[in-house]
Amino acid sequence: MSTTIPLNKHGFSASRLVLGCMGMGGGWNRNPLTADDLRQAHEAVDAALSIGINMFDHANIYAYGKAEQVFGQMLRERPELRRSIFLQSKCGIRFPEQEGKFTRFDFSQDHILSSVDDILSRLGTEKIDILLLHRPDPLVEPEQVAEAFRKLKSSGKVSRFGVSNMSAGQMKLLQAYLDEPLVANQLEMSLLKLDWLDAGVHVNQEAGKLSSFPEGTIEYCRLENVQLQAWSPLARGLLSGGDLTDASGTVRETAALIASMAENRGVTREAIVLSFLLRHPAQIQPVIGTVNPERIRACGDAEKVNLSHEEWYRLYVTSRGQPMP
Repeated sequence: MSTTIPLNKHGFSASRLVLGCMGMGGGWNRNPLTADDLRQAHEAVDAALSIGINMFDHANIYAYGKAEQVFGQMLRERPELRRSIFLQSKCGIRFPEQEGKFTRFDFSQDHILSSVDDILSRLGTEKIDILLLHRPDPLVEPEQVAEAFRKLKSSGKVSRFGVSNMSAGQMKLLQAYLDEPLVANQLEMSLLKLDWLDAGVHVNQEAGKLSSFPEGTIEYCRLENVQLQAWSPLARGLLSGGDLTDASGTVRETAALIASMAENRGVTREAIVLSFLLRHPAQIQPVIGTVNPERIRACGDAEKVNLSHEEWYRLYVTSRGQPMP
């Protein structure tokens, strides 16, 4: 299995797996951070480092900013760590500040610039390695995004830029105004979220008309060396020991297949689940969402599992719950 991923081509020696930090900070509430929250951050980061992860994914909205805040507290206690890790964060989603207001998206220059200043303050660092625009803003003005990126780059606050949950067309529109290439696109991809695969399989078929996944997005990212990052790659743990009480028959069958493959190989179920993504030639970079140290370490064997063509398709077809067309 190749270890060269698109981010390597953009100057990053980033690990194949990323630790997503959404679960840090004590949850989605306005409660102050506690000593337990800080301990959890230390333990999650240590578990990630123990399996070779050196990249950590944030967003300014996670736990209403507390995820970045507690990570920043951890870095202040271990300042030497910053030199050996890559930090990525996102902005663009605005949560309501008052009851009765509404969530919206904002890619205005002012919002991007102020968001990055707040991110840097919470993380306690002078720069982040990658900034992603977090979900599309229908009112985006590419010129404003481009100017914001230029200012952030020239000031040294951000090294590189990317997007999250965007189509090829949306990326092309932004790219036409930017001075440098977008380096990442983070999408939901897993054995329980297969539309990114089905969209390609269903070309010229009736089933393809029902797909909501934007056509050509995976191919565009591959052609342009955009790092595809998979959020929720473990499918909330349902396939690796999660509670299947309310699960469908298809999910149960897929979980059983994964358990069997893991036992035969002598690896964890998490390793099999992630290997499905790692086997894809797009060199996908899974963003592990758990902060449970045991589950993080259970992902460590994923890169050692090299699924055969037949094994990969067996997982795909089983998780689809229907035969290939």
